[in-house]
Amino acid sequence: MDSHASRKILHIDMDAFYASVEQMDHPDLRGKPVAVGGGGERGVVAAASYEARKFGVRSAMSGVQARKNCRELIFVKPRFARYKEISKKIRSIFYEYTDLVEPLSLDEAYLDVTENKKQNPSATLIAKEIRARIFHEVGLRASAGISNSKFIAKIASDMNKPNGQKTIPPEEVLEFLETLPIEKFFGIGKVTASKMYELGIFTGSDMKSKSLEFLKEHFKNSGEHYYKIVRGLHFSEVRPDRIQKSVAAEHTFSKNLTSEIYMMDRLEVIAEELENRLKNSKIAGKTITLKIKFSDFSVQTRSKTLGEFVKDKKTLLETVSELLYQEKVKESVRLLGISVSNLDNKASTHEQVMDVQLKFEF
Repeated sequence: MDSHASRKILHIDMDAFYASVEQMDHPDLRGKPVAVGGGGERGVVAAASYEARKFGVRSAMSGVQARKNCRELIFVKPRFARYKEISKKIRSIFYEYTDLVEPLSLDEAYLDVTENKKQNPSATLIAKEIRARIFHEVGLRASAGISNSKFIAKIASDMNKPNGQKTIPPEEVLEFLETLPIEKFFGIGKVTASKMYELGIFTGSDMKSKSLEFLKEHFKNSGEHYYKIVRGLHFSEVRPDRIQKSVAAEHTFSKNLTSEIYMMDRLEVIAEELENRLKNSKIAGKTITLKIKFSDFSVQTRSKTLGEFVKDKKTLLETVSELLYQEKVKESVRLLGISVSNLDNKASTHEQVMDVQLKFEF
């Protein structure tokens, strides 16, 4: 039996994590529409409870728009220290089943339970048990997706939310992908989906009917990726030592900035904050990126790759100054950020694909 096709992968995703923690800690918020984030003129929703989502409130939505959608919306300030504390408890449960845990964020992770500490041959039952333990030991609900790849497991975890799970066994993967609406494929956003609609691609079956050459012609390097995923050829491993790809710091301002001079003042503070993060992480990077979010919420990034690894404020500030002034900022700015990537903690990764579908206990 092939080691990749026979794997059993879980994607565990907490339901409305930040908002659910707030409702758990504050009983008066339970059953009410809650948004974690800022409700003021410059505020942004970081997370929304399911009661709020019924009104169309979503993460990354402006606080003003969220209040328009739901007049009874209750805003609470985020408490990341608390969220990290809860996340640590949840991960400790994961590690009782397997050491192959790849956290994606505080509220979701992949688990490879092909060989697990409980000697349980059923990934479906393991997911059910983990979700039950999270509820009884932590007090929160989670959803899960189960399949033989991370890609399929992640799609599946979203299908029966909240507080549900979905198993896609290997022998059903191809049929599942063929019937899946194109916008449900992980990694295909609104812009790409719209382009696919124009090309007559609405489902996985439609995409599968297109040749590799056709997809590469219309979607460049992503074309080969789409060609493979619709055929179930996506077997990246669960990596417990997930490599950090970038370190960043950014600030949203109470008032829009219209002058580069004022922007440089803010960037100096951001560069100092980023320097501290890099030094605390004991890493450096070669590529420095300036992020600019304008008043209309459009985002522009400008990057430069240096010849050596850097982490000091002086070099960061000199580089972002060059990036800022390389093109006139024509609109007012609501957010500035600096990130460092191409880090010196890189390691080789191995990702293989193969066209194999085998039946085994799920």
